[in-house]
Amino acid sequence: MADEFYGHETGLTSPAVGAADIIPNDTVALPKATRGIYVGTTGSLRLQFVSGEVVTLANAQAGMIYPLRAVLVLATGTTATGLVGLR
Repeated sequence: MADEFYGHETGLTSPAVGAADIIPNDTVALPKATRGIYVGTTGSLRLQFVSGEVVTLANAQAGMIYPLRAVLVLATGTTATGLVGLR
């Protein structure tokens, strides 16, 4: 299938061009920083931003995509499941 947008620059507001399941881990960083995180099941999401700041987002809702530039999703404090990192 031809990609009519091939060659266009991808910005942070562009649609995702890739995705990977996220398995929360307290020490192992994500393979690539995200531009968004899809939440499959409602719960808390504890993550580290590319800036190094760590925050807990309580009550992250199922079915939502949160525009987050994360490098780590921590197991401790994360109760949301079905997480997918979008890039």
